[in-house]
Amino acid sequence: MKPVIAPSILSADLTRLGEQIGEAVAHGAGWIHVDVMDGHFVPNLTLGTAVAAAVRQATDRWVDVHLMVERPEALLPAFAKTGANSLTVHVEATPHIHRALQQIHALSCKAGVALNPGTPAEAVFPVLHLVDLVLVMSVNPGFSGQAFLPEVLPKVRLLRERLDAVNPQARVQIDGGINAQTLPEALRAGADVFVAASAVFRHPEGIAAGMTALRQAAGLGSDPLGSAD
Repeated sequence: MKPVIAPSILSADLTRLGEQIGEAVAHGAGWIHVDVMDGHFVPNLTLGTAVAAAVRQATDRWVDVHLMVERPEALLPAFAKTGANSLTVHVEATPHIHRALQQIHALSCKAGVALNPGTPAEAVFPVLHLVDLVLVMSVNPGFSGQAFLPEVLPKVRLLRERLDAVNPQARVQIDGGINAQTLPEALRAGADVFVAASAVFRHPEGIAAGMTALRQAAGLGSDPLGSAD
């Protein structure tokens, strides 16, 4: 599968959200990633349905909502109504992960399951046949700008191998500390969707430069449309 760069608006300037999403898309963003945090499952509180709906209005690209929340089932219908294309829930956040994934599909969204850095790949083996993507956190979820944890790479490799056997169309997404230096490591391990926040929206030379660096690191070349999926 062709790699996809998925800028996370966690590091965007929300007063210029539409403009910044547009710039990221113009320079090769395939997906736009929305990080939702509840202040319980993770330490901080971030974006809600109004922002997810604004993202949908700002772009026709894939909108990927990552729910870092306890008992996500209660929020799934509201986020589906924002126009999100995919909803990802954490295996650690609900005792009913099968039901949550089935609910996402019933809401006509693609379903993702996420794992924290300390959670073994085996925790999601029972549901890999139900998912459209597996998200491997390469930092502890909660704050943008953390350093990449290379110890998650064997987990990425194991998940890709397992998915190839049971659900080869599913993608492996990685989120946390992704930049032009760490992306190639994750790509070699088997990830194909790369979530980057600071490396895009806080790049010292601007969004265009950040996207170009990531696109080149992913082997997508110089064509800004190369990251579209």
